[in-house]
Amino acid sequence: MSQFKTLTIVAVIAALAGGAWYFAASSTQNKADAGASASAAAGKNGDPSAHPVSVSTVLAQQRDYPVRISANGTVSALNTVDIRPQVTSTVSKVHIREGQFVKAGELLFTLDSRADEVNLAKAQAQLDKDLATLADYQRQLVRSKELVAKKFVAQSALDTSQAAVDAQAAVVASDRAAVVAAKVALSYDRIVAPSAGRTGIISVYPGSLVQPSATTPALVTITQIDPIAIMFPLPQRNLPDALESMRRTDSYVTARLPDGVTQFKGKLQFVDNAVDAASGTVKVKAIFDNKEMKLWPGAYVTVELSVQTLKDAVVVPQDAIIVGARGKSVYAVTAEGKAELRPVVVTQSFGTDAVVTGIAAGTRIVLDGKQNLRPGAVVKQRDNEAKDSSAKAAANRQDGAGSQEKPAEKSASAASAS
Repeated sequence: MSQFKTLTIVAVIAALAGGAWYFAASSTQNKADAGASASAAAGKNGDPSAHPVSVSTVLAQQRDYPVRISANGTVSALNTVDIRPQVTSTVSKVHIREGQFVKAGELLFTLDSRADEVNLAKAQAQLDKDLATLADYQRQLVRSKELVAKKFVAQSALDTSQAAVDAQAAVVASDRAAVVAAKVALSYDRIVAPSAGRTGIISVYPGSLVQPSATTPALVTITQIDPIAIMFPLPQRNLPDALESMRRTDSYVTARLPDGVTQFKGKLQFVDNAVDAASGTVKVKAIFDNKEMKLWPGAYVTVELSVQTLKDAVVVPQDAIIVGARGKSVYAVTAEGKAELRPVVVTQSFGTDAVVTGIAAGTRIVLDGKQNLRPGAVVKQRDNEAKDSSAKAAANRQDGAGSQEKPAEKSASAASAS
């Protein structure tokens, strides 16, 4: 019985010791977890400079900025002429090929001219006959005047001779008109190009019967390719800019093909005299040199109209601008390497660039990584950018100096690059 009590006491003591050890271990772990949580909270909600944020930055540039308007346009020929005959005849010869470039006045087709040549010969013969008759009447008039002067014939004889001369002169005039008409009819047998351009599909061949009808297919169509026009609509709000662009000598239009690479530079030539009430747009036309024949009538192009150039504007990438409930802003990097949220106003934007006010030229702003920033956070430039930051800054300063020396040339380069 004494041994049983001893074992019971030992078991109770062991249980109490184990419980005490477990409680002490749990308290230590809880304190460690609490410390870790406190450390994490301090890193998250405490000083923002505890962990630098890796970002990429750019410098706000000061340069001349061309203000442009973008639109979709269609290439259009300046002149398109459907060649049709003016007389009914048959084609004797075709002097051109499909797709050939012709000059104004170049012979295109020859029609059967035998009947017209005969008509011209008949008209000329009739003119010669009536000229001979007129000459005879004029000689008779001279003799009649001499006889009247000598009182050998009456005055009525002189009047009759004068009337015969006048009547025959009218006949001769009619004959001359008939000769001219015959020559005109004969000229219709030679169909020439009214303007320079490129020929299309030829619809007739030697021996084909042709007639002067607007409902029949044209013999061929000539389209002027160089220079060439591009028609595009502009919103009504841009009408003052378009009119101003026509007056400015430094304004230009850039057209870009769907490949996004090939582009052309032209000049705005025409603004329509009315706004389309249905669409709220006005049609405009620009002229382009097309010596390389890369612009083709009917082709689709993207058009950019340069309306003015802002001098010494502060330009930043649009990706650096943050749009929030309070407006637009950017993260600027201070001299201490911390992020500072600065409000900006976007006055112009096009493509990837934007003209802003609210920051000075040369301010380093955050481009990528701004989603991880808070005001006051320490920023760290990414490795590849940190190595080249000095070179980029020098290049930017050099570009800025170049833009001040040659602003017009800089604007043209910027437009071409875009």
